[in-house]
Amino acid sequence: MVLTVGKDGADVERRLAEGLLACPGCSGRLAGWGHARSRVIRGESGVGWRLRPRRAVCRGCGRTHVLLPVSVLARRADAAAVIGAALALAAAGLGHRPIAQLLGRPAATVRGWLRRFAARAGPVRAAFTALACALDPDPRLPAPGRSGLADAVAAIVAAAGAAARRWGQVASAVPPWELASAVTLGQLLWPGAAVELINTSRPW
Repeated sequence: MVLTVGKDGADVERRLAEGLLACPGCSGRLAGWGHARSRVIRGESGVGWRLRPRRAVCRGCGRTHVLLPVSVLARRADAAAVIGAALALAAAGLGHRPIAQLLGRPAATVRGWLRRFAARAGPVRAAFTALACALDPDPRLPAPGRSGLADAVAAIVAAAGAAARRWGQVASAVPPWELASAVTLGQLLWPGAAVELINTSRPW
């Protein structure tokens, strides 16, 4: 399984050592258990970095988990911010080819992101609208957009705004796409229609 954590490796190690990371399956304490295989993540402006996620094992149920930073999505070679930028541009009406040119990514890659997100846009919109309402008793919900994809993007942004109002400066520093990665355990573009928000108790 995948569990999203903050981007500070030293802080993740501290939380593991102090038993502060909980298993999303049984809520048992997680302990360090080696590392997952390394991979290169392509960031903004073409800058990449090598990521070797920490592994953890639950002391309760024995399941192992990959601790994925909120800056990335599961099984994606591009940072969450890059994919989020593509989705935001698509919500504004751009097609996959001009988006790919703007971001310096292959057109086929961008088309894949947009198709996967559009296929589950309804459940994404519903899940993040519900999250915004749970975080803020009077949320600033967006008006209907030009497409289901646009509505889903707007709901993610609205949830990020609600998180900022709920948790203040700490949450304000978290971009919407890192919030989306955090609460979906990195599975924002995961196959399937269902969207489950699991990691919602200030996961950064």
